[in-house]
Amino acid sequence: MSTTTRRLTTAQALVRFLSAQYSERDGVRHRLIAGTWGIFGHGNVAGIGQALLEAGEDTMPFHQGRNEQSMVHAAVGYARQLNRLSAQAVTTSIGPGATNLVTGAALATINRLPVLLLPGDYFATRSADPLLQQLEHPVEADVSVNDTLRPVSRHFDRITRPEMLIPAALNAMRVLADPADTGAVTLALPQDVQAEAYDWPEEFFAERVWRVRRPAPDPLELAEAVRAIRAAERPLFVAGGGVHHSEAEAALKSLVDATGIPVASTQAGKGSLRHDHPADLGGIGHTGTAVSDDIARTADLIIGVGTRYTDFTTASNTLFQQPGVRFVNLNITAFDAHKLAARPLVADARTGLEALATGLSGHRVDAAYEAEYRAGKARWEEVVEAAYRAEDSAVPTQTQVLGALDAVVGDDDVVINAAGSLPGDLHKLWRARGPRQYHLEYGYSCMGYEIPAGIGVQQAAPGTPVWSLVGDGTYLMMPTEIVTAVQEGLPVNLVLIQNHGYASIGGLSEEVGGERFATAYRYRAADGTFSGAPLPVDLAANAASLGMDVIRAKTVRELRDALAAARASDRPTCVYVETDPTPTAPPAEAWWDVPVAEVASREAASHARARYEGHVAARRRHL
Repeated sequence: MSTTTRRLTTAQALVRFLSAQYSERDGVRHRLIAGTWGIFGHGNVAGIGQALLEAGEDTMPFHQGRNEQSMVHAAVGYARQLNRLSAQAVTTSIGPGATNLVTGAALATINRLPVLLLPGDYFATRSADPLLQQLEHPVEADVSVNDTLRPVSRHFDRITRPEMLIPAALNAMRVLADPADTGAVTLALPQDVQAEAYDWPEEFFAERVWRVRRPAPDPLELAEAVRAIRAAERPLFVAGGGVHHSEAEAALKSLVDATGIPVASTQAGKGSLRHDHPADLGGIGHTGTAVSDDIARTADLIIGVGTRYTDFTTASNTLFQQPGVRFVNLNITAFDAHKLAARPLVADARTGLEALATGLSGHRVDAAYEAEYRAGKARWEEVVEAAYRAEDSAVPTQTQVLGALDAVVGDDDVVINAAGSLPGDLHKLWRARGPRQYHLEYGYSCMGYEIPAGIGVQQAAPGTPVWSLVGDGTYLMMPTEIVTAVQEGLPVNLVLIQNHGYASIGGLSEEVGGERFATAYRYRAADGTFSGAPLPVDLAANAASLGMDVIRAKTVRELRDALAAARASDRPTCVYVETDPTPTAPPAEAWWDVPVAEVASREAASHARARYEGHVAARRRHL
């Protein structure tokens, strides 16, 4: 074994190490850490900043961000587009730079998406104490603000000596490359340690390949799953994000074609089947289609593939109502595979579906069941057409905006959204043409995700038309990465919908007795409420001031033309449209539990509580 060493600072060593890490699945290799986002301050400028400068762009590409949270969002969008096989790092200063990472870290971990976080930290030597931006904890002196990242990270370590970096960096790569364990990984880096030199063994910088495994199912679990599916009269697949992460879409289609079992999809799983496949029933749960939810209520076996079963999917445990309903869960993590008292099938989604196909050879559901769900699918398609239909001269509603976009996009375009009323409309209505087209971040449903995620997707898939759909509320949260798109020459398309407030929460507020309190962007009226005239903000002008090309559209015809022009452009382009607030989206087909005040003096809340108690009565425990 060589004893050759190289003298570098801790930060220089980390950058060199990261540049030599690769993932590999099915013989295809990717850089595990493909680039680093950063905003520099006194906690990282002399350490990681100097190391990145010294290494150069060929060794570690650098991306300049405007907000620490949005840098994480961009990295998450990048990782999701590449099926978790490649990730990016994010470096920040100490103090607010570090704590601004928390929301992005939570989003990454909840969605099981890899990102490496490198926040600066206080002096390990405490030679200067307290520092600018230091939290002085009176009981736990070793606590820093970086500890806020512990609960939202899949792995956390603090490097207080240079030599600690070796096991810490290796552990970080292990977690990032593990599909059953991935999420945000945080290496907190005290700023003095970043700049400290050490004699590093050359082996630390050797090229390493982290193989992303495809574990096969246990034979006994597989046999039980096959028996359960063969015995079921009304089975239903629920496709989650794991189908996409595993690139299992073709395996799912093959199994569905052979068995006739229909597929409903979560927000993360939509697009697992192409929208026009006869067995694709669309979204499931609170924001699902009528046909998906009707079939789910009467299904006797739910086969979850790569899903976490959030409350939106299960309609807060009111959806699966067949008295004898049981579950089979195919998931790479045992934690998710055991949910809802399921028969677990712990395996990679593609490997597991292929094994199921072998075990189910010759099996097919009854023809009457196929005819039933196909008829329901045809009826729902009429609902979609009605929601999309619009006169050319009309001011578009939100669903008609989606209809105009539907007419413009190609099979490989990527549509990104995360929060507001759009996720519900998209889950019900969007016709996903390809496996990566529908990009909804609904694990954390984080306002402000869409624009930076569009940048990350564009980095991961150059030449792919990318559409970030945002309402005015989301836009006002975090528009600043528009500057990054302009700086990098990334032609992200922004569809900016102005409806003067929080449309989604306004509707929910009305449903739960909140009477739309504080959900409109309007002047205060004489009674003190926000019910005056709309605020005179010009978001299109704001987007233009940040460097975007802006096209304003007032009618459906103008909107279609604007979207086509944006798609053809090689510049970051904003299509701005003020929508008709008339509701045109189909109503919710299943419930979602948002607790309502048990006692109230206002009539709206009292009526909402009565409705709530009626829904609660339908909730089940699947044991």
